[in-house]
Amino acid sequence: MTRRTMLKLVISLIAVVGGAYLFLQQKFFGRYPSGSRLERIKKSPNFRDGIFQNLSPTEVMSNKDSSMVDTLRKFIFGVEGVKPSKPLPSVKTDLKNLPSDTPTIVWFGHSSYFIKSRGINILVDPVFSGSASPVSFMIKAFEGTNTYGVDDMPEIDMLILSHDHYDHLDYETIMRLIPKVKKSYVALGVGEHLEYWGVKPENIIEFDWYDSHQISSDITLTATPARHFSGRSFTRAKALWVSFVFEIHEYKIFLGGDSGYDTHFKSIGSTYGPFDFALLENGQYNLDWHYIHSLPEETAQIAEDLNVKIFMPVHWAKFPLAFHTWDDPIIRLQKSVKEKNLKMTTPMIGEPVVLDKIYPDTAWWENL
Repeated sequence: MTRRTMLKLVISLIAVVGGAYLFLQQKFFGRYPSGSRLERIKKSPNFRDGIFQNLSPTEVMSNKDSSMVDTLRKFIFGVEGVKPSKPLPSVKTDLKNLPSDTPTIVWFGHSSYFIKSRGINILVDPVFSGSASPVSFMIKAFEGTNTYGVDDMPEIDMLILSHDHYDHLDYETIMRLIPKVKKSYVALGVGEHLEYWGVKPENIIEFDWYDSHQISSDITLTATPARHFSGRSFTRAKALWVSFVFEIHEYKIFLGGDSGYDTHFKSIGSTYGPFDFALLENGQYNLDWHYIHSLPEETAQIAEDLNVKIFMPVHWAKFPLAFHTWDDPIIRLQKSVKEKNLKMTTPMIGEPVVLDKIYPDTAWWENL
């Protein structure tokens, strides 16, 4: 190799490394915790060896024999059936004038949903940009699912964020929501992202597991464990991941976030249950990462462990984040629900669920 060729290679390498560095400085990646927030994190019983830990030993990739090259190939080129062949149906509900004598839930696909109760507006893990990725051309929403946006939202009393993954914390959505949100209630460490993006620190409440916050005389939010991980770039677990027990106007609701199955669900059910309603992850699973996302049969078991009256599956029907067919989560879950004699509601995107009154259960995904 000549000196000239070597010089070209070195310059090319510098350019690639420099470009990657500059890309990672983009604001949508967020920021690692620092200052007083980092000091609080270091005191957490769930933070050890520089990162947050799950209750049980948890590898992100549980199958040591899986091929990373094959996994990347599937993500890049796709797998047949991971996307529906037709646009998904939806209902357009006027969220700004939604009746709410009892808690009413409106799902936006995947893990984004709106809860309204006696005039209090709650928004959970909103992703309205049409993508669950740091770049807009990757992991795009299924056709027909991106029917709600920030302009459809009323003033938000409570923004709840379970963790910082792109399919739960979307930079573009947060930036547009900031003027509408009164308070943000987030997993410990996630507040660093929000503050970096312009949210006032006094409007951010951060939760470690088992932290509880009394919002008003009849509204309480308590963070509970989940089995997952966090991270928006190459470093994982600098911020926490949580589920929530949400007590509002005499109803008890479980907000599941993302979690692989483990004994913590039984513990949460014993300590905080029974629950009137639960929103539980059901989708984006694979045996290669089984510890961090539950299988549909495990979702049914979680509902049983929690001792919940009726539940709704989320984390499906919007983004292709795994290799199963897009409707496999609901088909398998429906079978397990029948076997266990559980109660489940399956609304279309935008179709209201009204606790103790309206529980949509049509199989709208069939023939799509």
